[in-house]
Amino acid sequence: QVQLVESGGGLVQPGGSLRLSCAASGNIFRLYSMGWYRQAPGKQRELVANITSAGSRNYAESVKGRFTISRDAKLTVYLQMNSLKPEDTAVYYCYRQTAGGDYWGQGTQVTVSS
Repeated sequence: QVQLVESGGGLVQPGGSLRLSCAASGNIFRLYSMGWYRQAPGKQRELVANITSAGSRNYAESVKGRFTISRDAKLTVYLQMNSLKPEDTAVYYCYRQTAGGDYWGQGTQVTVSS
């Protein structure tokens, strides 16, 4: 069974930075994409950034130029978030889209506030 464990959330002032990490355990069969969604209070969950199996990276317009997604050889996925804004406040969820189904982390809270 695949489990995703996120870390790196917290409270940061506007203009600050955070780095989220998401490590996976278990066997992942045929990975299609991996990345991050977020959900702010009263809003729908939205895609923040992802990396496809081909290596292409996609970003929400609202985070382009500020966030960077990356992965390592163990398929841990990272989200470097710079120039954070109050509107980035949300619970961030990592995910893996595979041939065997979609897997989600438990979510990590990011709060941007002075």
